[in-house]
Amino acid sequence: MTVYKCKAFESLRQALTTAPLLLMPDFDLRFKLYIDASGDGLGAALHQAQIINDKPMEGPIFFISRKIKPTEARYGASQIKLLCLACALKKLDYFLEGCVLEVITDCNTVKSL
Repeated sequence: MTVYKCKAFESLRQALTTAPLLLMPDFDLRFKLYIDASGDGLGAALHQAQIINDKPMEGPIFFISRKIKPTEARYGASQIKLLCLACALKKLDYFLEGCVLEVITDCNTVKSL
């Protein structure tokens, strides 16, 4: 392997072995839901900022993704993003009930809600 590939591999191994891949949720803290969608699929990531090893760190708690169904492929861009939000909220309702949630997206239509 080249030096570049060796450094990349070591960097990846370090990242995977030092920090938790998924955090345990703290229901007293605010959640952040990152959503995005394209013509092919929907994706969402539930994150939370927590103190880990005396350092503030934002990390993932849950990931969601799925393919877009043929009937949904005819939706407009804003409708697909709203579908992504609706699917994520439905899937995560047991995490988010009664909690503070901030939705982060690049879609202005969703931001205005």
